Amino acid sequence: MRRITLVKKVLADGSPCRKCREIETRMAKNGHDAWVDRVVVADERDPESAGWQLAQEHGVNTAPFFVVEENGQTRIYTVYLKFVREALRSGAPELPTLARTLELSPA
Repeated sequence: MRRITLVKKVLADGSPCRKCREIETRMAKNGHDAWVDRVVVADERDPESAGWQLAQEHGVNTAPFFVVEENGQTRIYTVYLKFVREALRSGAPELPTLARTLELSPA
C-alpha cells in the first residue's frame, strides 16, 4: 500500500509559501491532490512542527516536498514533475474515482 504525504511550508507571517500555493493549485487542476493521503505543515513559527520534523528526518531543506512510502521503502520528491512522473504515473494503479471524474468532466 502506498502512502503519500505532502509537506508544505507556512511563513512566519502565517501565509503559505508561494511555491507551495502554486504546487497545490497545479495538483488540484490535474487531479493529483486525490493521491495525497496526508498534508503536513512546516511552520516557520514552530520549529517543532510535524513538517519541520519530516524535513529534518529526510534531510530536505525545501518546500513543498512529497514523502512516498510503499512496500517498506520511502522516497522523497522535492520536484513536483518528478513526483508525478515517478510516483503517480509510473506503474501507478488507476486514478481514484474522484480524480478520474474530474479529468473526464467537460470544462
